[in-house]
Amino acid sequence: MAISGGCYCGAVRFEIDGQVRMRALCLCRTCQKISGGAGNLFIGLQADDFRYTHGEPRYFTRADVAEAPTREFCGECGVHLASRSPKAPGGMIVKVGTLDDPAVFAGPAMVFWAEQKQGFHRLPDDATVFPRLPGR
Repeated sequence: MAISGGCYCGAVRFEIDGQVRMRALCLCRTCQKISGGAGNLFIGLQADDFRYTHGEPRYFTRADVAEAPTREFCGECGVHLASRSPKAPGGMIVKVGTLDDPAVFAGPAMVFWAEQKQGFHRLPDDATVFPRLPGR
């Protein structure tokens, strides 16, 4: 099933032709900052299943953080589209809000970094919740 999406202004568009391997919510402080306070709802997939079809994103990687992910965003409207991490080579995450049909997400199956959640964050009843990333 092909999934399409893009940024707010339409300058960057993408397609996913492959299986969604993860549906998740991250509540770490970094994701809270990037989202404006909420967590980061995302799908995980193989990077080879993702391609930009219109425009090119800008990239940001924190130089002061070891193995920091590279965040891909629209240089016009600033919308964060995707991230790739050296900790998960060959994989990537795509922000649910950028999908043309966010209903394909169907809610998170996992929640990461619950120990950093704020009092106003609500955990889904049917998701597996991890205090941090598994294995960390």
